[in-house]
Amino acid sequence: KHKVTLNSYYIAKYEVTQSEWEAVMGMNPSYFKGENLPVDRVSWDDCQAFIRKLNELTGKNFRLPTEAEWEYAARGGNKSKGYKYSGSNNLGEVAWYGENHATGSTHPVGLKRANELGLYDMAGNVEEWCQDLYASYSSSSSQKNPTGPSSGSNRVYRGSCWYSSEWGSRICFRCFNTPD
Repeated sequence: KHKVTLNSYYIAKYEVTQSEWEAVMGMNPSYFKGENLPVDRVSWDDCQAFIRKLNELTGKNFRLPTEAEWEYAARGGNKSKGYKYSGSNNLGEVAWYGENHATGSTHPVGLKRANELGLYDMAGNVEEWCQDLYASYSSSSSQKNPTGPSSGSNRVYRGSCWYSSEWGSRICFRCFNTPD
């Protein structure tokens, strides 16, 4: 554990849906099809292409959250009640995961209870890419706006998915993969 201070930022209330992805990219790479389902089967590189196009279309400056921003949001920010999962100690209240997914696929965004900040699906449904490169935490000292290591080959993703275990759905659980 270490103390982290973050500047103010915005984060989406829901995971990016397939209809949103298709409106920006003109195609839908998802295995599980449905316009209100979260987009799946996208790499970190795919997300960067989506964000570039979204920024061109809107004139805004969207980006993936840093790992620290993602975790702060998942924990409920300054409204946090210290839950094990994002919004509850009962995972089934806030997430589609291995024990309750029933359909064998993702589910429409926002059907489970939101966390303390009104954010949905921070656990379960689909895993979420973060901006950071992956490395073990190198310090337990306080940090301001950490962005992960400056070099490496893997990117961080967080949040678990529709087939994850309860253990892997905890807010503190970290994962990584190649960006492609």
